[in-house]
Amino acid sequence: MIEFTVNGKPHSLDVSPDTPLLWVLRDHLELTGTKFGCGIAECGACTVHLNGNAVRSCQIPLSSVQGMHVTTIEGLHDRQAQAVRQAWVAHQVPQCGYCQSGQIMSASALLRQNPHPSDSDIDAFMSGNICRCGTYGRIRAAIHDAARALGQES
Repeated sequence: MIEFTVNGKPHSLDVSPDTPLLWVLRDHLELTGTKFGCGIAECGACTVHLNGNAVRSCQIPLSSVQGMHVTTIEGLHDRQAQAVRQAWVAHQVPQCGYCQSGQIMSASALLRQNPHPSDSDIDAFMSGNICRCGTYGRIRAAIHDAARALGQES
């Protein structure tokens, strides 16, 4: 049995320990907001937070999350996520929308670690998230707006 917490709820699962976290979230816990994109941790569609850090769930074996806290897009409700979501809407970031949960998970983690990121900080942190629609300029602008909004709240 692997025991871990997802979105604040404890889980104990009897699943093969080498099963990628992505498939446990989607197939066993029915949390389908986390997407499969590439399966090799290159696109970022499967991004979740593991103990607060943005990670690619397609390459994390379930055995690695024993006793840890996982947050998916469904459970992301902190102030950074709220600011990011508002900025995403204001800048009309999504087009097809497939990558958006991973983008939002990464952007929220970035703003938690760096509340005032520069363009190069954003580009470096978000480089592991691919947007096939090419909305990178809007993503960067939205992250800057979210950072400003968060700074005004403090």
